[in-house]
Amino acid sequence: MALVVGVIALGFSAMFVRWANAPGPVVGFYRIGISTVILAPFFIARRNNSKPISRKFLMFPVLGGLLTALDHGFWNTSVNFTSAANATLLGNTAPLWVALFAWLVWKERMRFTFWIGLVFTLSGAAIVLGTDFLRHPALGIGDILAIAAGIFYAGYFLVTQRGRTNWDTLSYIWVVSFVSSLCLLGISLGLGMPISGYPPPTYLAFLGAALVSQTGGYLAVGYALGHLPASLVAPTMIGQPVVTALLAIPLLGESLQLPQVVGGLAVLLGIYIVHSSRKSPPI
Repeated sequence: MALVVGVIALGFSAMFVRWANAPGPVVGFYRIGISTVILAPFFIARRNNSKPISRKFLMFPVLGGLLTALDHGFWNTSVNFTSAANATLLGNTAPLWVALFAWLVWKERMRFTFWIGLVFTLSGAAIVLGTDFLRHPALGIGDILAIAAGIFYAGYFLVTQRGRTNWDTLSYIWVVSFVSSLCLLGISLGLGMPISGYPPPTYLAFLGAALVSQTGGYLAVGYALGHLPASLVAPTMIGQPVVTALLAIPLLGESLQLPQVVGGLAVLLGIYIVHSSRKSPPI
């Protein structure tokens, strides 16, 4: 049940971004910042009852926070330039980029099924991108921003894989969130984006994103990971784009075109095959 709740809560992410009608980095700042404040007492209690962590290991959550900020900044912006379904689909291609990095940099040997999954994913993404570019160039730009977000999300996975060995889950996630919220605040101010003066519905969307998607979604998935094998949880998370696509029909008035459905299914199948082909999950 926790896993199902987590997937649905994260599936609402694009809804809150669209409802907020604010710049992507600003939405990310409020979403992660509010969640960081909510979890602060639990973080303090955990650190008071745990051994101190060497400063040399601090670089991992700091880098993870920077990558998370870039991921949210790019992805939240992409939602305003393409459909919620496409943004969520392409933003969740992280397992593909993680596997490619492991192959190119860490020289990890890949099974034949990995290459099959790679072909499916890239072919599906090409269909989605090509269809959007033909319909409207701005949609294609949104898709590219979402893919960039997926690459930064993959970077977070890779950093976390190395950094989590010296951190407990709550402490690591809190430091990542704290750094990420500061980075998003800096990006927003640096680009001249207003961080206040929005109408009440926008602040409600900020709060909903923080409570439902960020805090509720991540805690639910984290709880599921404590009771279910990662080999089950990770493929199930691929269902998030499907949930978003279905929710966007009644809530955002979006419709699914046949090429988008075909390309999306190919991407989801490819990601599943890529994940299944690896001996261990990314994190």
